[in-house]
Amino acid sequence: MTAEPGTRVFKADPDSIKVAAACLSAGGLVAFPTETVYGLGADAANGAAVARLYAAKGRPSFNPLIAHVAHLASARRLAVFDEAAERLAAAFWPGPLTLVLPKRPDCPVCDLALAGLDSVALRVPAHATAQALLEAFGGPVVAPSANRSGHVSPTSAAHVLADLRGRIDMVLDAGPCAVGVESTIVSCLGAPTLLRPGGLPRAAIEKVLGRPLIAPDVPEDEAPVAPGMLSSHYAPRARLRLDADAPRPGEALLAFGRAPATDAPVLNLSPGGNLIEAAANLFSHLRALDASGASRIAVMRVPHEGLGEAINDRLARAAAPRPVEKDVV
Repeated sequence: MTAEPGTRVFKADPDSIKVAAACLSAGGLVAFPTETVYGLGADAANGAAVARLYAAKGRPSFNPLIAHVAHLASARRLAVFDEAAERLAAAFWPGPLTLVLPKRPDCPVCDLALAGLDSVALRVPAHATAQALLEAFGGPVVAPSANRSGHVSPTSAAHVLADLRGRIDMVLDAGPCAVGVESTIVSCLGAPTLLRPGGLPRAAIEKVLGRPLIAPDVPEDEAPVAPGMLSSHYAPRARLRLDADAPRPGEALLAFGRAPATDAPVLNLSPGGNLIEAAANLFSHLRALDASGASRIAVMRVPHEGLGEAINDRLARAAAPRPVEKDVV
């Protein structure tokens, strides 16, 4: 059946799961059930698809997204597991636990989905439809809750349609979700840290670890390192100058739309002024200009509407004054 032009709804079965996997491979957006809530899926390696996901949800900023995979073996190809992470994965995957881990150098999850960070949030869902879709797709799928940002998380296909009808390509309907709250998120970037309580109780995690989880100690004005957590965000070594018309001597240029003629190093977020394309290129272009050796980067104006709000939020954070670093002898 069809809900509205542009959004197809299918009862979950082997044929519709193949259709959904093909949709993801083509850069589409597919809502599907997990044991926690319905997720809005996109190919984690496709920056343009991830940018479309942000636009569909109306996310106010580019928060890191959870990448869903079918198996622990698949997760190990994306991230580095220490002893604590291995124990938690063995005990609770598949299940409502997300682990934040150091990403491997060849991790295919795009910079936009990682919010430019060197860590990746991973989960193996315990739902037959989610498992079958991930197997059929064959790669990581980012899947935040399938609702508009700030709205109640969806636990049925009807909830998804109420928020995202006409904004996404497809919904796989497998009935209501069993858990009904989002996954618990634990960081294993150091001592295991509870970033977000959720469908897996803290006590169960601490029993497996044999020690208490610690709480994050981060400034309130920092950007999230994972859903539900505030921590350090990606900022280039080079200093950023925002709302520039052209680069000054010694500056590289991060352009948007029609760029001025210059001999400076230039990367354009979107020559045609497309905000989805600009979002997809944001972190990778910042990293590339940073790697060029430029000590300063001039950034052209980006409109504030739509995804431009999130782009400008990240640029403002990257351009914010930083504490003076002292040499340690």
